[in-house]
Amino acid sequence: MLLLQQIRQVKIHRILILLAGSLAALAGLVVLGAWLYFAQPLLGSNRPSAQSIDSARLRGHVVALSQTFHPRNHRHVDNLNRCADYIGNHFRAAGAKVAEQKYEVNGNTYRNVIGVFGEDAGPRIVVGAHYDSFSETPGADDNASGVAGLIELAFLLGRTNLPIKVELVAYTLEEPPFFGTENMGSYRHARALSESTGDLALMISLEMIGYFSDMPGSQSRPTIELKLLYPDKGNFIGIVGRNDQRSTVSRVKRHMKGAADVPVYSLNAPLGALGIDMSDHRNYWNFGYDAVMITDSAPYRNTAYHADGDTAETLDYERMSKVVVQVYEAVTGLASQPGNE
Repeated sequence: MLLLQQIRQVKIHRILILLAGSLAALAGLVVLGAWLYFAQPLLGSNRPSAQSIDSARLRGHVVALSQTFHPRNHRHVDNLNRCADYIGNHFRAAGAKVAEQKYEVNGNTYRNVIGVFGEDAGPRIVVGAHYDSFSETPGADDNASGVAGLIELAFLLGRTNLPIKVELVAYTLEEPPFFGTENMGSYRHARALSESTGDLALMISLEMIGYFSDMPGSQSRPTIELKLLYPDKGNFIGIVGRNDQRSTVSRVKRHMKGAADVPVYSLNAPLGALGIDMSDHRNYWNFGYDAVMITDSAPYRNTAYHADGDTAETLDYERMSKVVVQVYEAVTGLASQPGNE
């Protein structure tokens, strides 16, 4: 009788071990499936880009926007105009055809600055970044970094033969109190595009691309799922799109990955989740266009987001320069066959 009980216990123990193993395997498959679906890992990578950017130039642009033209919110129209002039002058120096989109809000005139490169044929690519900042904050990462990247991208594109039109757009009035309204500069640009005959292959929003850290725990991941899928070090650049943009995000990622040694991660998520719509690309979605955001993940990494500590001294200009090169490779690669890769 005792022997039978021992045999029964051994069998139960084995069954429990098999059951635990099966559950662990199932959990592993769920995590793997989530990783494949949301993060879209890519095998292989591009050759390193032949392009390079002087990181000191990026720093100079960030200092100009975050210090010389500070503050640059909607109440300081003169400073916003100085920013617009600065950006337009650099676009011209890079060889762009420069135009402005002006509009009035509450009796003040605000300006989007547009630099055009390439041939006026086929669907265009738009790369944009907002140059205003939140309240009285310096806004070095948010979003002088994106504008600095836009300016240096202009100089790379000015030396490139492009088969289609590429528009670089520096937007005004992205920040509150106008965020989410029709007075956002990007809304005005997207609406004007929808009312014209020009097609849009893709819009890329540069939203905070300058803050990096190799410290463990420097990258916040607000859900258990994200903790399993993404690293805890803020040393990568992200590409963000909706769930139905998996192909678009994958194409952008394919061109960026390996072009420089900054790791590239991506996220496709439902609209409204995790703040995936918290920048200018949202307005192109509103008009049915394909659009993605390139970002260092904003408040999920930079603890000085929308705070006085968002200063030029906190940014990593070396890695930022590599991100701009990665964006350049994405733009030129996609321009060769927009929407058909």
